[in-house]
Amino acid sequence: MAELTLDVARKILDVALAKGVEKKLKPLVVTVLDARGCVKASAAQDGTSLLRSEIAHGKAYGALAIGMGSRALFERAQEQAYFIDAVNTLAQGRLVPVPGGVLIQDGGTLLGAVGISGDSSDNDEVCAIAGIEAAGLKANAG
Repeated sequence: MAELTLDVARKILDVALAKGVEKKLKPLVVTVLDARGCVKASAAQDGTSLLRSEIAHGKAYGALAIGMGSRALFERAQEQAYFIDAVNTLAQGRLVPVPGGVLIQDGGTLLGAVGISGDSSDNDEVCAIAGIEAAGLKANAG
């Protein structure tokens, strides 16, 4: 697969949301970005709070911008807070360096990223991975 198609992005989104329902999580927002950082698909379950969409986008955007899943960004922020702060300043505050931003890969090819927000960061990440793997692709959470 050379690029992330809308059909694949929708599958990732649908499975991620279904995983949240299955696990009885709080309402989620799922955002799927292509490798250029453009939104391919995004949806918010009923009852999400005000900034969840921006947080989901920031998790996916951060993963793409730095080239690693947001779990790795979170770990790096613990070890090198000044670096992540500086990068986030360069990105105009658009990075959210906590788990829930997962790179989408097909073999060694980067296709995009999924960001999810609404429940705990760990649960958000589980849903993102489920969506990506259901599409037959490799999830890189960091």
